[in-house]
Amino acid sequence: MNQRLAHIAIVVSDYDEAIKYYTGKLNFTLVEDTSLSDTKRWVIVKPKGSEGCSLLLAKAANEEQKSRIGNQTGGRVFLFLHTDNFETDYRNLLDNQIEIVRTPQKEEYGTVAVFKDLYGNLWDLIEPAE
Repeated sequence: MNQRLAHIAIVVSDYDEAIKYYTGKLNFTLVEDTSLSDTKRWVIVKPKGSEGCSLLLAKAANEEQKSRIGNQTGGRVFLFLHTDNFETDYRNLLDNQIEIVRTPQKEEYGTVAVFKDLYGNLWDLIEPAE
């Protein structure tokens, strides 16, 4: 048997705002944007060049879901973005005025910085050690 994670849903307040952020500021690729109804879309983004898991941008549909925007993990780092060029990607975060929560540090597993996305979710930007 072969299994893999295909998508991780991230609750957003607006599809177009989220698409603009992830493609414009994080340089992700818009894989799909399909209308499912007047209020629901199937929106998939992923890091450029990635063949792995992607993000499903899921617009909050009720008050309970809205309360989770930006806090799906209770304040813990939520997503881990690996890179093969930390300096370029970190500079991109700074150039796009993305909030850095923890500046770059060398760890035994690699170089890592923590940033917030437009909703406040915490991300690790990691260049794994060789």
